[in-house]
Amino acid sequence: MGKFVMKKVPSGIKFDLKAGNGEIILSSEVYKSKASCKAGIASVIKNAEGPVEDQTAEEPKKEKHPKFELYTDKKGEYRFRLKATNGQIIGVSEGYTTKKACENGIASVKKNAEDAVIVEPEEE
Repeated sequence: MGKFVMKKVPSGIKFDLKAGNGEIILSSEVYKSKASCKAGIASVIKNAEGPVEDQTAEEPKKEKHPKFELYTDKKGEYRFRLKATNGQIIGVSEGYTTKKACENGIASVKKNAEDAVIVEPEEE
């Protein structure tokens, strides 16, 4: 089972969606508050059923938001980002060496997000 792990960082709080094996499959931006971070998690859960827009295809088919955008970065690695209905990026992946591994990452987000537990940071 997947889990959303919230963690404090110097500039606020963020979350990572981890697969059952502990691998990070999606990371968020940094939020100013725990409440806004939880809203980001809710947005991932809500929007993770979106289609995939493969921007590496010869003729990419434009998809409506919410959607996953599969693309290559400057280093030539495959990555994806999840965009909400309003077009905002709500999560990004790590770099993958193959397109198939990136597609598997998207499938893992779709599979794990809905039932993932939320792990909050320890209060100090």
